[in-house]
Amino acid sequence: MKISARNVLKGKVESVDDGQVTSTVKVKIESPGTITASITKEAVSELGIKDGDEVFAVIKASQVLIAKK
Repeated sequence: MKISARNVLKGKVESVDDGQVTSTVKVKIESPGTITASITKEAVSELGIKDGDEVFAVIKASQVLIAKK
């Protein structure tokens, strides 16, 4: 995976909470602890994100994005 963002934190999905339009994904990282990202349910489905997956929290401006290898 190649990406232009420089703020990338590797972590493990703690939970995925599906709402009507978006899902809340909690990612456990080494420091400072847990990052929470709000992403579309479609993105969760397309990436196949589930509890225990290793993912990357990609931080750009005021957004936290989720990437999966």
